[in-house]
Amino acid sequence: MSDEQADATYRITADELRQFIERIERLDQEKKDIADQQKEVMAEAKGRGYDTKVIRKVIALRKREPDDIAEEEAVMEMYKQALGMV
Repeated sequence: MSDEQADATYRITADELRQFIERIERLDQEKKDIADQQKEVMAEAKGRGYDTKVIRKVIALRKREPDDIAEEEAVMEMYKQALGMV
């Protein structure tokens, strides 16, 4: 491979790498923007009197399968009964 070919290969690789990095940087910025928007929505909900801690739990529950939730709740109830918390 000649020096010219090696230089061309290096430039192509460097350009491709730069493109990947720039895409990742843009995606990171988009993630930050979305996180900021989520914070604004939570602040608005809190301002309207909603419990944001509970909202977060409800969102997490909505992501899960109903059977998994039911099983966890049954185990929780059993543990609470064992500890005299019911």
